[in-house]
Amino acid sequence: MRDFVKELPIHTEKYVGDNDLFLEIYEGEKLLQAAEKRPPLLLVHGAYTGSWMWSKYIPHFIREGWKCYVMNMRSHYKSRLMDMTNITFEDYLEDVKEIIEECGSPPIMIGFSMGGILSEKLAETVEIAGLVLIDSVISREVYEAVPYHQAGQLFQGLVAPAPAREELTTIDESEEDIAFQRKYLAMESAKAFNAFILTPESKGISIDSSLITCPCLDVNAVNCEDDDRRGRVTAEHLRAEYKGLWHTTHTGVLIGQRYEEAVGTILKWLESF
Repeated sequence: MRDFVKELPIHTEKYVGDNDLFLEIYEGEKLLQAAEKRPPLLLVHGAYTGSWMWSKYIPHFIREGWKCYVMNMRSHYKSRLMDMTNITFEDYLEDVKEIIEECGSPPIMIGFSMGGILSEKLAETVEIAGLVLIDSVISREVYEAVPYHQAGQLFQGLVAPAPAREELTTIDESEEDIAFQRKYLAMESAKAFNAFILTPESKGISIDSSLITCPCLDVNAVNCEDDDRRGRVTAEHLRAEYKGLWHTTHTGVLIGQRYEEAVGTILKWLESF
């Protein structure tokens, strides 16, 4: 199996704060001079994952002269292991906020899945330079506008086990891509997971978009008209630019065979900074 983590360039690693959040900082050997005036990028991972999930994106960002802060929330990847039965969505908000402060200047936040809804929520109250959502968990407002035909279910256990990747391939993920995920996927906090899951009992996280004033981009994996509608409603809600990537999967957008379409969209959008 090809391990994309082991192909990443030399970078700085450090532990941040009381919870020993594992942070990777990528600058590249020859950053463009313009990068000194650019805001840094802060990459916020999704549930069950960690900074490893950005392994295909990072080389593209640093090649174009962007400084990248790639974080891990408490008890994820190489951050200090903690009792996940006590970790909440609010704890993750605090983790991301702590890394924002570590960036030194307001970053452009790039959030995937759970990292997307965390980034949206923080953008209500924390100064950031820009916001990119990659197949983000949708907000309560978007769910009410375009509900799922079959809502999810609250996780009844104390922790949510890593999702099984029993299939060998998907429409945009190779056997190698899936094996890579199997190696690193880990359990998740049930309390945090249940906070954003969309169910008949819970309508997820509400986002007051009137408080979000930075430029925004929403990139979605799309496989049906409703997927596309949710992406467009999210973009309208945030006054964001929108890109729907048809026939791609949730994880494939980050590490699948067509991931360059997503990262290319983001890099094009970043040209305005």
